[in-house]
Amino acid sequence: MSKRALVSVSNKDGIVEFVQQLVDQGFEVVSTGGTKKALQDAGVPVIGISEVTKFPEILGGRVKTLHPNIHSGLLAMRDLDEHQKQLQEHNITPIDLVVVNLYPFKETIAKSDCTFADAIENIDIGGPSMLRAAAKNHQHVTVVVDPDDYDTVLSELKSGDTVTVETKRRLAAKVFRHTAAYDALIAEYLTDAVEETEPETFTVTYERKQGLRYGENPHQQATFYKKPLADHASIASAKQLHGKELSYNNIHDADAALAIVKEFSEPAVVAVKHMNPCGVGTGQTIEEAYNRAYEADSVSIFGGIVAANSEIDQATALKMKEIFLEIIIAPSFTQEAIDVLTAKKNLRLLTVDVKKQSKPEAMLTSIHGGLLVQDEDTYGFEDANIEVVTERQPTEEEWEALKLAWKVVKHVKSNAIVLTNGQMTVGVGAGQMNRVGAADIAIAQANERIKGAVMGSDAFFPMGDTVELAGKAGITAVIQPGGSIKDQESIDMANKYGIAMVMTGVRHFKH
Repeated sequence: MSKRALVSVSNKDGIVEFVQQLVDQGFEVVSTGGTKKALQDAGVPVIGISEVTKFPEILGGRVKTLHPNIHSGLLAMRDLDEHQKQLQEHNITPIDLVVVNLYPFKETIAKSDCTFADAIENIDIGGPSMLRAAAKNHQHVTVVVDPDDYDTVLSELKSGDTVTVETKRRLAAKVFRHTAAYDALIAEYLTDAVEETEPETFTVTYERKQGLRYGENPHQQATFYKKPLADHASIASAKQLHGKELSYNNIHDADAALAIVKEFSEPAVVAVKHMNPCGVGTGQTIEEAYNRAYEADSVSIFGGIVAANSEIDQATALKMKEIFLEIIIAPSFTQEAIDVLTAKKNLRLLTVDVKKQSKPEAMLTSIHGGLLVQDEDTYGFEDANIEVVTERQPTEEEWEALKLAWKVVKHVKSNAIVLTNGQMTVGVGAGQMNRVGAADIAIAQANERIKGAVMGSDAFFPMGDTVELAGKAGITAVIQPGGSIKDQESIDMANKYGIAMVMTGVRHFKH
């Protein structure tokens, strides 16, 4: 008995060559629509789906493979006499090999002019049905969804006239991952369309971007996955120009650096260590911004990740080359800068479209046995209900420094205190168990630069002690959310030291 293959693909890469070799191996081929035409045009013998179903393709192609002659051929178990008897009674030929991939739903919704109707029309029905049927019956049916598997299937057919059970099972698992991801993307699209914010189930899909040597520590295995339609202004969409492969910790830190630098419209540079900024600088040029980020903490930047929101030029590159950096991220690098930086063979250079408008997305945090989902914290200074609560108003220079502090403290692990002047951070206290401890660290780091600096706090002051510490250190203005039952204690302390205090009404906890 001849073997039968059913072929219907939207991704036609390599399909003609693959099917021709199937024919050479004794397969008869059933196909549909555009795939059938491509095979016929190449001179490959093919049977139309309607010849098998004895029914025409109807509804503009919406119905063509949804037929018992197809699905019985896919689901019949070869080792059950009753199944074989029923196939013979109804003159149905078993299908031994299925090669199907699905309508390009992801590619369709990625288009800027995609309408809701376009998206709906690109939801495949027959394809997933055939794939699931074949994968369920994989003991008897080989099912291929990815052109990357063509060579493996052909090799086994040529060497043993069949595909091994192990390969069939692996391919079946791949099919169910493929259809699950396809359905997850459709579910996400429709859920967003109806503005459902807390669906009863939460299904997402990610695509493997790269394997990693290890995770946070060498004994932990790790892999990097990206969203199917990842934001262009993200590390998941970064282009690596130079250097060794990114590590798990590199990716985490690079993501943190990118999130901070996107807060700025003026030239800005951010240096990050262990998910926290160690230095942030702004300037008229990117070189000036880098100088300030470096000066903010010239010790901690060593071995850090640096992100810039403007092109890296030769002058800036020459300064960056002077110290050990893990990664430099920028929208672009001049060729002269590339020539300078690529002399360091392990330094990773990444380009990311930092200026591109980012779409807020759900932030996912796994816990043991569960998942936390929340909105991205996109709340900025311009969104806040600014209120000056002290006797003294901030000066113009203090306002600029307060804005900088508020942009940065949002991205520092809580409890967080950030000290700035108008152009750079001068002290960062991160991840402390109490706010006074965070302030102590930031003030000690600022050292002689403390005079005239301003303070940003990610959450309210539970009492007046942190403000008193700021006043004694010479800090002149403070920005904080407010909302403590002891706000007045902090306000009184600020008035005592002549500090201008601004409340925003919004906290920025980051755990």
